[in-house]
Amino acid sequence: MAVLIAQSSNGFDPTEVAVPWKILTDGGHQVRFATDTGQAGETDRRMLDGEGLGLFKRLLITNKYGRQAYDALCQDQHFQNPIRYDAIRVRDYSGLILSGGHAKGMIPYLESPDMHNAIAGFFEANKTVGAICHGVVAACRAKNKETGKSVLYGRKTTALLNRQELLAHKLTKKKLGDYFLTYPGLTVEDEVTAALQSPADFLPGPTPLWRDTPRKLSHGFVVRDGNYLSARWPGDAHAFGNTFLSMVANSPT
Repeated sequence: MAVLIAQSSNGFDPTEVAVPWKILTDGGHQVRFATDTGQAGETDRRMLDGEGLGLFKRLLITNKYGRQAYDALCQDQHFQNPIRYDAIRVRDYSGLILSGGHAKGMIPYLESPDMHNAIAGFFEANKTVGAICHGVVAACRAKNKETGKSVLYGRKTTALLNRQELLAHKLTKKKLGDYFLTYPGLTVEDEVTAALQSPADFLPGPTPLWRDTPRKLSHGFVVRDGNYLSARWPGDAHAFGNTFLSMVANSPT
């Protein structure tokens, strides 16, 4: 069975979609895609060209590994022909990746009831689920049908850290306003932590100074809790993709 990558139809982070996709396809897995519109997704171009990022461009944009993976991804026929969230059938997939991104185009993805229902279905079926950056927000908003609590309640997770989100906003707000705050006044870390059984279940990991690479997976940080995997930002994407690959390969479902 294929792995499904869920993303927004506009504004997704190129690294957080393309790097896991490349790792999975190189590992022999089929990968399919879902967007809110059923149309091929458009990435957050600023993460590729750095427009408006000024002196902090090199720090914030996609690195060469992410760009190479994204260029290859754009040629993939399945990426070009996604399904809508309401067409997702959990039984058709061995796992689900919830990608991230911070642009305002992410909001339909993060707030979609159809997406939340699909996420809950993957957890209920004990399928492998991975969430990175804002993808963890989509996960925390999905509800367990029996308890009414978040599917992350009782699990350990990480996500985009307050210090990452607020620093990026501070460095760019003069030119870009709230571009780096998907929801002004509500950070990813705060929302995710509020959905957990205990604040101690949110694991920030080491200070994220460097992005990981295919040869330096130790620079990335992930949290695994059973069949659920989480990561913080594009700098964790290679560790995230490789760990997810291992989980799917060893999953009975």
